[in-house]
Amino acid sequence: MPVHSRAFIAIGSNLGNPRRQVASAVAALAELPDSQLVAVSPWYRSAAIGPGEQPDYLNGVAELRTRLAPRRLLAALQAIEETQGRQRTERWAARTLDLDILLYGDAVIAEPDLIVPHPRLAERNFVLYPLADLAPTLVLPDGTPLGELLTELLAKCESGGIVRDSDGE
Repeated sequence: MPVHSRAFIAIGSNLGNPRRQVASAVAALAELPDSQLVAVSPWYRSAAIGPGEQPDYLNGVAELRTRLAPRRLLAALQAIEETQGRQRTERWAARTLDLDILLYGDAVIAEPDLIVPHPRLAERNFVLYPLADLAPTLVLPDGTPLGELLTELLAKCESGGIVRDSDGE
């Protein structure tokens, strides 16, 4: 059986009851086969990025140890999203749940429907802040434009109104 890989999963919701959506997502991540939920970051509220007027997002990051290959992990995450009513219509549209693989060990993957590290990781404060809560000394994989310390990326990223959610955790 393959060794466990350390994977970080972004979790976000801005439709329905976001707090309930992210809690259900965390519970589903804890049930993934051949995986262990290691930690979940505090939750953050941030303005939506995308078309039209949208409610704010509730965002966080989960750390997994998993034996699922990246493609199988992606399929499992998409199944969780679908179970929670995710509809893929317009890019960056409001959604009940969004789960993205941010990092998968030191893997660098560039396929049409799977890019790891996540291609916009360095630009997204709502990903960097919770990721830094879990792994402040993380060094991103070599061989990518992101091959640097997470804290360096965070220092370059605008806070842009992100707020730690006082009712989260």
